[in-house]
Amino acid sequence: SEDPSVTLFREYLKIDTVHPKPDYDAAVRFLERVGTDLGLASQKVEVCQGCVVLVLTWQGTNPRLRSILLNSHTDVVPVFEEHWTYPPFEAVKDSQGNIYARGAQDMKCVSIQYLEAIRRLKAEGKSFPRTIHLTFVPDEEMGGHKGMEMFVQRPEFRALNVGFALDEGLASPSDTFSVFYGEKSPWWVKVKCVGSPGHGSRFISNTAAEKLHKVINSFLTFRESEKQRLKSDSSLTLGDVTSLNLTMLEGGVSFNVVPSEMAAGFDIRIPPTMDLKAFEEQVVAWCRGAGDGVTYEFIQKCMDQHVTSTEESDPWWKAFSGVCRDMKLQIKLEIFPAATDSRYIRAVRHPAIGFSPMNRTPVLLHDHNEFLNEQVFLRGIDIYARLLSALASVPPLPAEA
Repeated sequence: SEDPSVTLFREYLKIDTVHPKPDYDAAVRFLERVGTDLGLASQKVEVCQGCVVLVLTWQGTNPRLRSILLNSHTDVVPVFEEHWTYPPFEAVKDSQGNIYARGAQDMKCVSIQYLEAIRRLKAEGKSFPRTIHLTFVPDEEMGGHKGMEMFVQRPEFRALNVGFALDEGLASPSDTFSVFYGEKSPWWVKVKCVGSPGHGSRFISNTAAEKLHKVINSFLTFRESEKQRLKSDSSLTLGDVTSLNLTMLEGGVSFNVVPSEMAAGFDIRIPPTMDLKAFEEQVVAWCRGAGDGVTYEFIQKCMDQHVTSTEESDPWWKAFSGVCRDMKLQIKLEIFPAATDSRYIRAVRHPAIGFSPMNRTPVLLHDHNEFLNEQVFLRGIDIYARLLSALASVPPLPAEA
């Protein structure tokens, strides 16, 4: 009695694509099989050893027009099985229709919803002017450096002739659906402090620890100010403020030795409204204020701040928002608080919207007992079927005439 789309979803969830050893081959074979069943053209692009991007294509009636790109990633984050009610790769469905598995929300649901929306449209005999490409990419959960970041630089990506892209969003516990038109720039900063070493029994001056203490105070004072700004202004979301967390500490060789060097790592996520150059100058000032021998380096430094237009004059947004109005979907426009592959798509000047049609659903990506209700999943297929119809039918743009 289970809907075949739900059965297919659960089959995909059972494929173990968890880091550090994701079974990408099994995922690609599964998705290729589904693509063949749907009559979609298939292409595999190995962006680096062991990392393959699968492209499935539904050709439009006017291939010269720019295409619609539906992106999703195949990898999932690690699990701590002792905290799960059900095994995380068995896709157990409980009596309420909740399907428990790693990837249920992030983001194997969206992959199958794309495919099942296309299955429905093709079964209805529909065809559209614009070509629809589906990309299934590896490595997103590790930063996308061996996935979309490399793929957008390749001729195979350019040949897709992308006009507009959809990628992942987040679940929403309320009636509204979150729609993301941009995202923060992730900066991972390592601050190293060098000072005087010596015996642990003495009051040594100019130690690395004293300098690091000043650095941490400066960074965390800023963190608190942003936290309070978010708390005091109900119009702001997490995507509107800069998040900052101390995530790593290094240093020391023995309890009785004052170390000559200590370091701290910070995870900083900066919204598009922040002046990146000015913020780096602030980092310089914090380090300088801690004393001599304090340096910093970037482990990751994303400088792209492109956002996608949500003006009704924009033809892509007009098509997207029009479907939402017609289906009476309450949407909330936001900046994505973390990072997705959309940032690489926007960086090469293609508009991208992050959207996972999961409302009335707790946000459980990367959490224990990640689940998605089958009715929410099926409703997502309805939504994507309407969105794809509208987006793939956007009339020729002036540049395409």
